[in-house]
Amino acid sequence: MDGSEKKRTVTSMFTQYRGLRREIYVLFFGRVVTNLGAMVWPMLTMILSRKMGMNAQTISFFFVASGALMLPANLLGGRLADKYDKKRIIVAADAVSVLCYLISAALPLSLWTVASMVFAGILQSMEYPAYNALVADLTLTKDRDRAFSLQYLGSNLGLVLSPTIAGLLFEKHLPLAFLISGVSIGISTILIARLVQDVTPVNDTDTAAVYQAEVKDADLWEILKRNPILTVYTVAIALYYAAYGQYSFLMPLDMAAAHGEDGAVLFGTVSSLNCIIVVIFTPVITRVFEKLTDVRKILVGELLAGAGYALFLTLLGNIPVYYAAITLFTWGEIFTTIADGPYISNRIPASHRGRINGLTSVLGSVIQGGAELGVGALYDRFGSLAAWTLVLSVLGAACLMTLFLIGRDKKAYPALYTGGEGKVTK
Repeated sequence: MDGSEKKRTVTSMFTQYRGLRREIYVLFFGRVVTNLGAMVWPMLTMILSRKMGMNAQTISFFFVASGALMLPANLLGGRLADKYDKKRIIVAADAVSVLCYLISAALPLSLWTVASMVFAGILQSMEYPAYNALVADLTLTKDRDRAFSLQYLGSNLGLVLSPTIAGLLFEKHLPLAFLISGVSIGISTILIARLVQDVTPVNDTDTAAVYQAEVKDADLWEILKRNPILTVYTVAIALYYAAYGQYSFLMPLDMAAAHGEDGAVLFGTVSSLNCIIVVIFTPVITRVFEKLTDVRKILVGELLAGAGYALFLTLLGNIPVYYAAITLFTWGEIFTTIADGPYISNRIPASHRGRINGLTSVLGSVIQGGAELGVGALYDRFGSLAAWTLVLSVLGAACLMTLFLIGRDKKAYPALYTGGEGKVTK
């Protein structure tokens, strides 16, 4: 490949995002700005362990309790997204979360500070179904992988530096991290409120959109009953996210145990590398593997995440290995994330997108909460190896369920497996 061919290939990685609706690009920039200040949540385990003296099991109870509060928020957010203007839901939830972060910045660090931060997280959980459903509403089925890939890219463009900055602020200037988060989300809210004007869903007449026809006379459970494969998928992806969550729970605990005060800075740099890899490789993976079906992408992602965790555990204490492990893990994260949103959106009626997204998030939170309780108890009682064994077992179960789906999904949704020229995708 000569220089001009290489240049064209690199250019095509980014031009693949052309041709989407204007509102998709506004939502993309909103995610960039929001995550420029997303400094606090990646450091929450460190805050609770090093600043507030909690042990692993207590922290796991805290995460489970927080997750339990977010469950009704997700369900309510999904129902509201299917009934009301999705943009207004996003703007209202963000506006209140900004106030919560500003309060956290003003208060001395205590449980009240963390509670305010958790309430902000609850509000952002409420907007999650609306955000995903809005992206799906504004894109044709054939463009949906690119649209969700772009949103994911935007999230991580903003996150490239914020974890490292948070690690540097952690010891002496933590309130500043809360303040930056509030200001950044505030700017994002203004962008979306002012620039997202047309939220009319697209009229998709493609054959592949046959499963997205609105169903006015059915509730959520009726839709799931008609689509049993979605229930299997929802459990499989929830298991994956339960294991994925240990990236911000077990990994920082192990780093703090192995490296003391340097653990926060190390975890911050690892998190920043995670975001850099996402920014570099999301366009590449989206382009190179565009013909790979969503469910196969998810399986590849699960396997890579497991490989990254196994490497981290095997050579714990070896700092260069952390960066190799996070590279494998992040490649897996990219495959799974760019496939998850389109998988759900392409298989459910447009009238139920918000509720299905909310239910998926709730189930993921329940399974993740149970996993965190088990992981926290095992970590305190038997150590890191026992906790990681549970995590890898959960990830293995997700892989087995995804393998099962690969065969069943094609039979359940045949129209999604036929390309525009009648070719069956891989």
